[in-house]
Amino acid sequence: MPNLPMKTISKALLLSCGLLALSLNAGAHGLAAGSQARLDARVAPCDAAWVDGAVYTAGDKVSYGGVNYSAAYWTQGNNPASSSGAIATAQPWISGASCQQAKAAANDHDANFSPATLQFLKANTGLDGEQWDNIMKLINKPEQDSLNWTKYYGYCENINDDRGYTIGIFGATTGGPNDEGPDGPALFKEFDAASGAANPSIAGGLARAGAHGNMQGAILKITDSKADFYKKIGALQNNPAWREAMWHTFYNVYIKYSLQQARQRGFTSALTIGSFVDTALNQGASGDSGTLEGVLSRSGKSTDEKTFMTSFYAQRSKIVDTNQYNQPPNGKNRVKEWSTLLGLGETDLKNADADVVKVTNWTMK
Repeated sequence: MPNLPMKTISKALLLSCGLLALSLNAGAHGLAAGSQARLDARVAPCDAAWVDGAVYTAGDKVSYGGVNYSAAYWTQGNNPASSSGAIATAQPWISGASCQQAKAAANDHDANFSPATLQFLKANTGLDGEQWDNIMKLINKPEQDSLNWTKYYGYCENINDDRGYTIGIFGATTGGPNDEGPDGPALFKEFDAASGAANPSIAGGLARAGAHGNMQGAILKITDSKADFYKKIGALQNNPAWREAMWHTFYNVYIKYSLQQARQRGFTSALTIGSFVDTALNQGASGDSGTLEGVLSRSGKSTDEKTFMTSFYAQRSKIVDTNQYNQPPNGKNRVKEWSTLLGLGETDLKNADADVVKVTNWTMK
């Protein structure tokens, strides 16, 4: 110990004794003063949670079960905990350090959209980012069993329903025997336009995606292998032009018609518009009795929005649990999300985060 004046030594001893007493007192009360802070400093924060069905490419970071993982290469649907290891073992996920979830931050709904998309939606639908974020959460739960809908811009899968490939946040299809008027071709043309093409075309959009295919009538026949096409669409997950094209196509195919049906009845609430969009996306916009048009025709003519929508949900519930639309009981749960929010009075879908989580807290079959 260095030579210190007596007063300095006395103060140092007193300070040391005081700290020791505080430490002993904390221990006597079952406390470990500062231990949680030190623990928090040692444990890394968790990356974004892994989403089943989402596409990940090499280097993407996720967390699962309190552990961070890094993607070794392109992967989809592989649970990190059951498919992790060293790159040498050809496993898609490389396990990292244990992690802890950060405290939930305020939900910034607008952050899920580009400024251009927010402006487009506000101008064309009258709804803002918070309302569309909640609508998409309600739509995505029965589609992907997740509220994290933004992970599905690069989603691509052939679900063997004779509709070709299903793509993106609203399930655009390339077409087949059960879908002779697919929206996938329009999506690729919009992608070409959003990317700056002077004369946008389907072929131009495919080329920008690095994909190969040709039109056979109204059907877009993809000539890439299934694995290659999955990878090429997955690689577009964070492409701004692709995201913009996704929303423009979504609007033209489903949202515009749904808005028209709501407004001509004098209804303008986000819940009603979202309910109509969900029905059109899930069952088709117009056509037979199972489409949005068909359900609306059986829902009565009440000009009171709550009365009409109560009837609408009842009519939709009668037909959703079919193999064509949903696996039982997913269909009725899908409708119940919206009808429960109506009962709770959450018609504007504003400040509704807790209730949206509550109504989507059901198990998919």
